Amino acid sequence: MSLPETMRAVEISRPGAPDVLRPCTVPVPVPGHGQILIRIAYAGVNRPDALQRAGAYAPPPGASPLPGLEAAGTVAAVGPGVERWTVGDEVCALLPGGGYAEYAVTPAGHALPIPEGLGLREAACLPETCFTVWSNVVLRGGLLAGERFLVHGGSSGIGTTAIQMATALGARVFATAGSEEKCAACRGLGAERAINYREEDFVAVLKTEGGADLILDMVGGSYLPRNVKALATEGRLVQIAFLEGTRIELNFAEVMMRRLTITGSTLRPQSDLAKDRYARDLETHVWPMVVRGALRPVMDSEFPLEEAAQAHARMEGSSHVGKIVLKV
Repeated sequence: MSLPETMRAVEISRPGAPDVLRPCTVPVPVPGHGQILIRIAYAGVNRPDALQRAGAYAPPPGASPLPGLEAAGTVAAVGPGVERWTVGDEVCALLPGGGYAEYAVTPAGHALPIPEGLGLREAACLPETCFTVWSNVVLRGGLLAGERFLVHGGSSGIGTTAIQMATALGARVFATAGSEEKCAACRGLGAERAINYREEDFVAVLKTEGGADLILDMVGGSYLPRNVKALATEGRLVQIAFLEGTRIELNFAEVMMRRLTITGSTLRPQSDLAKDRYARDLETHVWPMVVRGALRPVMDSEFPLEEAAQAHARMEGSSHVGKIVLKV
């Protein structure tokens, strides 16, 4: 495959609001040892992209400064030491950065085949959310069949994935969302109970059910002590983001007395080896869910690459249900 020297991309011109995202032309990256170069068809839009744009989530050393943590497309070149992939293979992949562009490099182990029955547009929505949900809900949170699982932001990309994955694993799923439309979407994906947080107290709802065995939270702030109250004895709270802030006063006596576990993680800074393992787990355990229709990307909207700023504005307006993608 003949490669151009330059490519279209979207850069962060300076830290700030969505309008700091600007179309640009940059060199096509060259894959290093163990890496592949992907000709991107679609790139997913995620909250960490907005954090990076605002100057609050720097790329790891050696990663592209361009935003974009997941994409789907065609392998355009392979670096030394790559055995599984060949030029022309269609893949979706977790990226260290650089997805808002025509080409991006990523470790070969972070790429996955396109699940049977999905196109590139849908497949671009899988990596970031599936890596995050699997590693935090299943591996870190230890969700088991029959347990009560609460996910906040149930209509988000992470939320819609978590609802479906937990349902497929046999858990009883509860979700919070901010409107009846979003609650209906959560129920349609398998949530036993969708809680409109503007009208109901999720703590009271979960207490009537015996408490949550596991909570996945992206809100933080005032939700942290409320999550503790909503947990069952020996329940687990997994924190993956802090939309409402990172600092709060918490009475840890309750954590001790009820033997609760509070943990959390971020995906991007983890080692390539850890992400390789997550990818293999997804191919073994989650891709079959996708193939049989138990887990499907929930698509909200599509924007051209050059309209990445409008895509970010929609995401930050919180009116979306599911995933937003950029067509490259």
